[in-house]
Amino acid sequence: MSEFGLFGKFTAKEGERDTLVKILLEATESMKSLDECLLYLVNVSNDEPNAVYVYEVWKSEHAHQASLTLESTQTLIKRAKPIITGIERISTLQPRGGKGL
Repeated sequence: MSEFGLFGKFTAKEGERDTLVKILLEATESMKSLDECLLYLVNVSNDEPNAVYVYEVWKSEHAHQASLTLESTQTLIKRAKPIITGIERISTLQPRGGKGL
C-alpha cells in the first residue's frame, strides 16, 4: 500500500477562524499517538481570513478513514461543526518523499 495524502480547506464562520485552528491543533495532539499518521499540518491563509488548510499524510487511506471513527476525533468534529461553513477537499495526493517536520 502507498501512503495517502490529503489537502483540505475548512471555512469558518466570520471571526471563528482562531477557534477552529485551536480545535484542529488539539487534533494534532491526538494524532501524535497514531503511528499511522505521518504528518498533520494546520495552516492559515493571509489572504483568506476565514480559511484553515490542513495537510495530512497517512500510511494508507484506510488508516485515515479509521482515524475518523475514533472517539477523540468524533468529539473534536462535534465541537468544530457549529463554526464550519464549508469543507473542501482540494486534492488527494500520493506522497513520494520529502522531509516532515
